[in-house]
Amino acid sequence: MNRHYKAAIAGDGISLLRDIARGIEKEGLRVQRDSGILAQTPHPTDLGSALTHDCITTDYSESLLEFITPVTHSIEGALKDLETIHRFTANKLNGEVIWGASMPCIVAGEKSIPIANYGSSNVGTMKRVYRNGLGVRYGRMMQAIAGIHYNFSLPEAFWKKSWESAGKEGELKDFKTTGYLRIIRNFFERVWLLVYLRGSSPSVCASFLAGHKDHPLEPFDDNETSLYLPYATSLRMGDLGYNSNAQSGLSVCYNSLCNYVRTLHKAITEEHPAYADFEVTDEGEQAQLSTALLQIENEFYSPIRPKRVTKSGEAPLNALERAGIEYIEVRCLDINPFLPLGIDADTIRLVDAFLVACLIADSPLCDEEQRERNSENLRRVVNTGRDPELTLLTPRGEMPFQTVAAYYMEDLLAAATLLDEAHGGNEYETTVRSAMALIEDPELTPSARVIAAMKESGGAFWRVALKNSCIWDQHFRDNPLDDETQAKFEQMARDSLEKQSAIEAADDISFEEYLARFYAQYEELSE
Repeated sequence: MNRHYKAAIAGDGISLLRDIARGIEKEGLRVQRDSGILAQTPHPTDLGSALTHDCITTDYSESLLEFITPVTHSIEGALKDLETIHRFTANKLNGEVIWGASMPCIVAGEKSIPIANYGSSNVGTMKRVYRNGLGVRYGRMMQAIAGIHYNFSLPEAFWKKSWESAGKEGELKDFKTTGYLRIIRNFFERVWLLVYLRGSSPSVCASFLAGHKDHPLEPFDDNETSLYLPYATSLRMGDLGYNSNAQSGLSVCYNSLCNYVRTLHKAITEEHPAYADFEVTDEGEQAQLSTALLQIENEFYSPIRPKRVTKSGEAPLNALERAGIEYIEVRCLDINPFLPLGIDADTIRLVDAFLVACLIADSPLCDEEQRERNSENLRRVVNTGRDPELTLLTPRGEMPFQTVAAYYMEDLLAAATLLDEAHGGNEYETTVRSAMALIEDPELTPSARVIAAMKESGGAFWRVALKNSCIWDQHFRDNPLDDETQAKFEQMARDSLEKQSAIEAADDISFEEYLARFYAQYEELSE
């Protein structure tokens, strides 16, 4: 372990690990309860404004809900907040349920995926046009995939004590940023392990790839209603999901924040010829925000991102350069269809241990060879993670999956010991040891459970997902909120609608000028 981090948590300092801050962002498609077909209805007004509501919004599609929990230091608190949002929402949906899986429900082609609408304000229009751009660049189908993002930060006191142990060299914000980059580099080296342990998307509905023959998936049964790979773990994290061939040449370096900012800045400000001809959508709307490789930072697909809360109207890159990394966003978690919320306390503890292990392990600077090895290992686990013959790449050559996984699980166990010492009890160790059993027996993994459930139900992925979605929907409906909480959420919905109206009324410049002012921020980064 880095000696400065060790000094920070020595003695009573171990209690600092109790103050990890976390938040959950969970996506979920609205689907018709009786058929599992993607809902075509607009975002329900009873839920408030998708533009301004703090907890309930939409992601790419008008049908793709996104729930955002407040920042909390408690695992139980984060899950309670997420369940509260679910319970409020479930009782506002008429004949619809929230799809409890990452890969989409039954879709009738690209046109059946309505792009989210955020009203007539400049900020709302920017969000809409950005999504138009995602549609024309990558297709709407990919954007209908849902997942769970987990936001994680270590307490300020931890970083301050570590910095003081290091002799207060440089600024505290730069010391923190270096620490988070250390986590990120190690995360990329071993993200395949997290995907194996929690991947829950080994199959897709055949409608997802209707008309596309150039893919490696196989029919699950003679009816060909579902496609899959026999040993897959998380197709969402592979070529069918959050990947982009156009971005494959974007070599992002996490050795320093300067390198990261410079690379994304170039991708946002330089024209990408392949996108130059996108002018209007089929609906006659502006097709994209710009002709660059990335319209904005969020278009960069990655299983983890360095983050900072932005000021109003501030570009994320400018915020990072201004004050450094504030937290990290883990983006590789599938929705587990066997859990009411798609995530549980065990998964959060596992990710906590995983990230703390990434912090305390040695984190050498990454090079191109390491990046290629990381990418290949992730690809192998995504597509064939449960194959008994699977091997992974290491600096010492190819080694059996179980051997490499067992090595990294020891790091998780060491991190779990620290977290248990901080919290009391042995819940983290129990979680990690349970995960070790999944290494020994792939049939215990969530992805294997999905395949088993498909076999039991006759082979249709959508039937398994719809059945579980309806079960969890009924669970939320049968447990309505207390009157005080219900009233609070009703008021939040009304307030958000009023706030959207106020934003729209306050606009006093054209969208073109608004967009020009936003992109002008990036000029500051090149100075």
